[in-house]
Amino acid sequence: MARDDSKALLRLAFMPLLDGGRPSRTREWVSPVAPVVTQAVAGAGHWAAGRRQRALAEWAGAAGFGLVAWGLGTEAPTGAEVLENIAALAGTDEQRRDFLRKLEAGAPATAATETPAARRVSRFFRWFGLVSPVAWMVIGVPWRLRHPRRLTALAIANEAQNVAFNVLRAARAVQRRRPRMAVGSALVAAGSVARLRAASAEPLR
Repeated sequence: MARDDSKALLRLAFMPLLDGGRPSRTREWVSPVAPVVTQAVAGAGHWAAGRRQRALAEWAGAAGFGLVAWGLGTEAPTGAEVLENIAALAGTDEQRRDFLRKLEAGAPATAATETPAARRVSRFFRWFGLVSPVAWMVIGVPWRLRHPRRLTALAIANEAQNVAFNVLRAARAVQRRRPRMAVGSALVAAGSVARLRAASAEPLR
């Protein structure tokens, strides 16, 4: 029984992560679009430096993230559908109703009932969600131009988690009949593998 509960919790946590959610506001597009820009610019930098394999690997990843972003806008579930899907994973009808009741009970307060401190905290996290991907994009371009310098165990470990997640997301997208998400995730995984091959063929000095 405990094993069944742990499997249910794992599905509740992981399946929505694989499915993603449809962005509904402009700032919600920043996170899915930032990797496209980061890898496209890094690819251009590698190409200009004569590192063709590294450039193609980055561009493959950029194309994949672009398709994933497109899929999030057209194929991913809306916020309401995400909640319904999570509730469907909860088990029986009674468990689903109980789960939805708990969600409603824990829903954030409306603007009319929020305290000034709560509004400030909420505003901070909204801005953080917007600024953080942009900051990572600015940091990520020079980092991707320098790493991995050569094929090492650490480089393989760093890319392996990206490959594993995107292979699982591609399989989930195929199961849910979301072709853009499936092809995009497969391309992102292929880009990670290509980066490792490029690190082996074109080690940085």
